[in-house]
Amino acid sequence: MRDFTDDLSALRRRLEEAGHYLGVDGLRGRLSELEAELGRPDLWDDTEVGQRITREYGQIKGDVDLLDRLAEDVSYAETLFEIAVEEDDDSVEAELSTKLAGTSAELDRLELRSLFIGEHDEHDAVCEIHAKDGGTDAQDWAEMLVRMYQRWAERRGFELEVEDVSEGQEAGILSASFIIRGRHANGLLTSERGVHRLVRISPFDSQARRQTSFASMSVVPFFEDLSGEVDIDEKDLRIDTYRSSGAGGQHVNVTDSAVRITHLPTGTVVAVQNERSQHQNKAKALQILASKLAELQREERQAEMSAMAGPKALVGWGAQIRSYVLAPYQQVKDLRTDYETGNVQAVLDGDLDQFMESYLRWRRARVAGDGAGDGGAVDSRPRG
Repeated sequence: MRDFTDDLSALRRRLEEAGHYLGVDGLRGRLSELEAELGRPDLWDDTEVGQRITREYGQIKGDVDLLDRLAEDVSYAETLFEIAVEEDDDSVEAELSTKLAGTSAELDRLELRSLFIGEHDEHDAVCEIHAKDGGTDAQDWAEMLVRMYQRWAERRGFELEVEDVSEGQEAGILSASFIIRGRHANGLLTSERGVHRLVRISPFDSQARRQTSFASMSVVPFFEDLSGEVDIDEKDLRIDTYRSSGAGGQHVNVTDSAVRITHLPTGTVVAVQNERSQHQNKAKALQILASKLAELQREERQAEMSAMAGPKALVGWGAQIRSYVLAPYQQVKDLRTDYETGNVQAVLDGDLDQFMESYLRWRRARVAGDGAGDGGAVDSRPRG
C-alpha cells in the first residue's frame, strides 16, 4: 500500500491555512450574531435589511460548513490510513486516493479566496465598456466584450443588469454600463480594467484587411448604500431625462424615462434607462454615481499616500492589458501576467477564470513585493 503520510500532512496544513485566511473564528462569531438577527420578529419590516442579513448568513454559513466538512474528510482519511497500516489492508488504497484527490481539488478552489486582498473585492461591480480607436470595428468589439462578460456571468451564476447602452452608428455600441452581482464580482473583475485590443480580419472592410481596434473596460465596486460615506450635494448635479435610444429587446426597454446625471465638480456621468420608471432610473443612477465617487475618493487617497512614499505608477487608461488576436493566428494574451491561450472562441464565450486567477496571483505577488496596500497602486501597465 502506498504511503499517504505526506499527502495527508499537506492536506492538514492547507486546511489550517484556509481556516486562517478565511478567518474561521471570526466567521463563527458573526454567524451567531446573524442567527440572532434572523430570529427578530421585525426583521422583514425592512425588506432590504432582511435580504442583506439573509444573504450574509447564507454566505458565511456556507463557508463554515465547507471548512467543517473538509476537516471531517481529512480526519476520516487520516483514520482510514492509520487503520489500514495497522491491519496491513491494501483494499482501501483506491478509496484513499479518491478521497484525497477530491479534498485537494476543493481546497484548490477555496484557496482562490486568499487572493482577494482588495478592500472591496467581495462587492458587486459597476462596469462600463467604451469603444475606442478603430471606428466601426471598435464599436463592434465593444459589443463583443459586453457579450463576453454576459457569458462569463452566466457561467458563474452571477446576475448582469444592463443599465445603459449607446448604440453605434453602423454596428455595435459606443458604450454600455452594467452591474454584475455575485460574491467577489468586483474582485474578479478588477483583472479586466483597462484597454482590450482586438486584431482580426475586419468584417466591415470590403477588401478584407486586418484591423486593430480597441475598447476600454472600467470597474468600480457597487454599494447599495453609501449615504453615510459619500456626500452628494443636489446643487452639484445636472439631471437630464431623455427617451431611451436602446434597441428594445436586444439591450434595454424603450421608454421616456431614461435619466442622465452629471456630477459637475468631477465631471462624472451616469446614465440609466433600464428601470421601470423615471424615479427608479434616477435612484439607480444615484447609487452608481455614489459608488463611482467613493472609488474616486479612494483612488485620490491612494495617490496621496503613494506620492508621500515616492513615485509609483497607477493603473492607467492608456495601458493595454490584453490582446485578442484572431488573425493571422489565434491567441489571447494578458500583457501583465503573460498568461495566454490559443482557444480564442472559448474566451469570447466567457471562459475568463484562468485570466482572472492569474491576475489575482500576480497582484498579490506585486503587493507583497512592494507593500502597495490593497493593490490599488500596483503598476498594472503591460511589460516591455
